[in-house]
Amino acid sequence: MNLLAIGDLVLKVLYYGGVMSGLKISDTVKLPYTGVLDPVMEFLKREKFVEVRGSSGFGESSFQYLITDKGSEKAREAMERSQYAGPAPVPLNVYIESAHLQNRKKLIVHQEDLRKVMTNLVVSDEMLSRIGPAVNSGRSIFLYGPPGNGKTTMSEKIGRMILGDDIWIPYSIDVDGQIVQVFDNVNHELSDQPTVRPKGSTGVNADARWVKIKRPMIMVGGELTMAGLDLVYNDTNKFYEAPFQVKANGGMFLIDDFGRQQVRPKDLLNRWIVPLEKGVDFLTLNNGRKIEVPFFVLIVFSTNLDPKDLVDEAFLRRIRYKIEVVNPTYDEFRELFKLMCRILKVPYNEQGLAYLLNEWYIKHDRDLRFVHPRDILSQLIDIATYLNKPPALTKELIDQACLSYFVEL
Repeated sequence: MNLLAIGDLVLKVLYYGGVMSGLKISDTVKLPYTGVLDPVMEFLKREKFVEVRGSSGFGESSFQYLITDKGSEKAREAMERSQYAGPAPVPLNVYIESAHLQNRKKLIVHQEDLRKVMTNLVVSDEMLSRIGPAVNSGRSIFLYGPPGNGKTTMSEKIGRMILGDDIWIPYSIDVDGQIVQVFDNVNHELSDQPTVRPKGSTGVNADARWVKIKRPMIMVGGELTMAGLDLVYNDTNKFYEAPFQVKANGGMFLIDDFGRQQVRPKDLLNRWIVPLEKGVDFLTLNNGRKIEVPFFVLIVFSTNLDPKDLVDEAFLRRIRYKIEVVNPTYDEFRELFKLMCRILKVPYNEQGLAYLLNEWYIKHDRDLRFVHPRDILSQLIDIATYLNKPPALTKELIDQACLSYFVEL
């Protein structure tokens, strides 16, 4: 950013923030006071855009700055172009270089790695043998099957396993004077590791325009639209927000409930053809200019619908790994039920499980689901608490729990 651009940013910060010290301004725009902001503040004082209203310590960084009427007018002019008043953006080319440097090399996972990460889940060796190679490929994964069998949960656990380390992302990016906001508190989780910032362009000063986060795992569902996959321009604030896949760069992007979005599944898959094959994505600014950004994202599609009802075979071929997540067997259901009894502190007995299976599954020709043990036992505990009884696998409590849980359609 040049001196004038930084000056406009500082004026907007002061316009919104009132009296601020030089250090506070520095902390807000994430630029060092010495060597960067001090000539900017001198310029703003000389032009009578700001004035000094005292000092809270020693040195110019402790000066208390107040925007003047002339400065407020200048700030409003700047806000006509953009109301962004946060951390200074990094240039697009610097962001691209950083994404390449932080792109993970091909990760190799083994069955024991997957088994460890699937804690509190009952996953067969057969299922692990299908998930493992898909993860190792680094390509897109398509999970499908009936609801309630853990597709989303497995995806999240896989994400946390393969995305275990941290990366640096900029708060925002500068594209020819246009601001694109990248970091947000909803989709990004700050690293809990000690922060050692990357060096700035001078190679000397640490660059506070970058924030250290855990590799992102972003999940979207039926709310996803095509517009959300391109730069999102805010007409009021006059700056862009990065689309989901840019925020997920270096991590995982999980599209849950695929096929239930407002956009056609075919159109959604078409959107990913070039990024998946080329490793780059093209985004469009309001002026029509297209920019190229890295696409280092593991995309996972998850759906309860039959893939054949969503897209044709040609499109499915573009997604290398299609994995069906099936209903549990009776043995798997029993193992999971015992596990959940232990976790939820409900005394387990075979008679109670046998009654549940016979009365509420076999007689009703009802499919087993991996989610059922947790949900039914949670219902049972709620009812027992209301009745002031200890939770137990009695016929009475099982019947009441299932009666309020299952719905005959």
